[in-house]
Amino acid sequence: MNSKRANLVQRLERLVAVGIELSVERDTDRTLGHIVEAAMELTHADGCTLYLARDGQLDFEIIRNTSLAIRLGGPAGERLTLKPLPLKLADGSANLNAVATAAANRRQTINLADVYAVTEYDFAGARAFDQANGYRSQSFLTVPLVDHEDEIMGVLQLINALDPDTGAVIAFDRDSQYLVESLASQAAMVLNKRQLIERLEALFIAFIKVINAALDEKSPYTHGHCQRVPIITMMLAEAASRTAAGPLKDFVLTETMRRELELAALMHDCGKITTPVHVVDKSTKLETLFDRIALVDTRFEVLKRDARIRELEARLDQAAPDASWREELAARQAETEAELDAERDFLRRANLGGEAMSAEDVARVHALGEGHRWRNPDGREAPLLDQEEAAMLAITYGTLSEAERAVINRHINITIEMLEALPWPKHLRHVTEYAGGHHERMDGKGYPRGLTGDQMSIPARIMAIADVFEALTARDRPYKPGKTLSETLTILGRMKLDQHIDPDLFDVFIRERVYADYAGRYLEPEQNDDPDTRSIPGYNAHVTDD
Repeated sequence: MNSKRANLVQRLERLVAVGIELSVERDTDRTLGHIVEAAMELTHADGCTLYLARDGQLDFEIIRNTSLAIRLGGPAGERLTLKPLPLKLADGSANLNAVATAAANRRQTINLADVYAVTEYDFAGARAFDQANGYRSQSFLTVPLVDHEDEIMGVLQLINALDPDTGAVIAFDRDSQYLVESLASQAAMVLNKRQLIERLEALFIAFIKVINAALDEKSPYTHGHCQRVPIITMMLAEAASRTAAGPLKDFVLTETMRRELELAALMHDCGKITTPVHVVDKSTKLETLFDRIALVDTRFEVLKRDARIRELEARLDQAAPDASWREELAARQAETEAELDAERDFLRRANLGGEAMSAEDVARVHALGEGHRWRNPDGREAPLLDQEEAAMLAITYGTLSEAERAVINRHINITIEMLEALPWPKHLRHVTEYAGGHHERMDGKGYPRGLTGDQMSIPARIMAIADVFEALTARDRPYKPGKTLSETLTILGRMKLDQHIDPDLFDVFIRERVYADYAGRYLEPEQNDDPDTRSIPGYNAHVTDD
């Protein structure tokens, strides 16, 4: 076998090896770098420019020149700022002036032995480059990257083929052209695949945004939560990944995990799209489609009216009423109304919900509900509060009854069912697990699956902390104001001690000041009260590897 033939075999073997490399490489930047390096190696080219087709123009993506030590764009290259080449002229016709755009528009390889001898194309840019760098551009091999649908993916332009023996600039021979055309074909397919994946992911992100938009229309409170939890989630994940000591020292936030976690955080409450809006947005205990406290107010007005009617009837029954009866009536009526107003104000306060309701207040709600009788529109005597109203007003925490809380909690089951129904690609296979675990607890008392901490991944545990922190600090909830950082971190600290949240992640949350970074950007100044971390329950500021 002569040396020329042996060299061609080696180049073919290298082409096959490059094809394999391109098929397994997942990083787009490295893929482009492989294409340029392989093209230069296969053709013994001194320089190479890779253009990518975007929005009707060719963008400079990578420029390499060995003799001038130029590395622009791509992996480990300086940033490119060159103006892109338009594929069409102002009149809409194909741009055939530049050799790169001509090759792209014609879908044909252009092989030029000496560009200085060519008048068909504008090489003013090449001449200016040569003059500025003391270089001589000579042979050009310009190959379009065309996919299976005849779409231009880019252009590969090789400059100055070098004789392997002498180093002299020569023309690109037929074998070199065929090899690069084969490489360009493989590269176009790989780029098409990458583009397809990117478009599918973009489509999925758009789908997520559509769901969030639907949630926004349904409930602005849920929408705000869905926007903020991903922010806190990624901030804590980054902080955990920076940790160099302690139980989390081996945790690394890979790019794949980052993508999965971002999607999971965006989708973690998508199941609330099925939750009735009057439950999601319930701002008071008696609210359904409207706040039924208005009905209770009306009944108190009826009680006042009935009290006055009874006093008037009593006076009419007296044969000779005393002259001062009007003053006495007014005094007794005022006393009765004051008592009823106080009781109504108490029920109004009870209706607002809050952190806790005492046993005495619960008993008072039931006593008032049964103690006053009024005549309903049917003319029947009825208690001031029916059983459901009394039970609602006696809710000890928040505004939701047990039944309504079960409806709310059901959203996580729906979220899991929705996400499990999607055909996730392999690199996004953990999205459902991350999103579905944000209501689980370290002690196994969470929902919906009752997982313990060792059954949950670190990203799922990160989301659990982010979800609680956002809920406590949120200012747009209908049933409570946003808490200060001191209040929020105190509650989270107690949750750590109660084995509700991951203790190591909580310590990272405080130690790395994730809470402060978030507060500085997203909380009101009055909420950012610069808490003393030494007073936070359960916080361990000292990290050890034990």
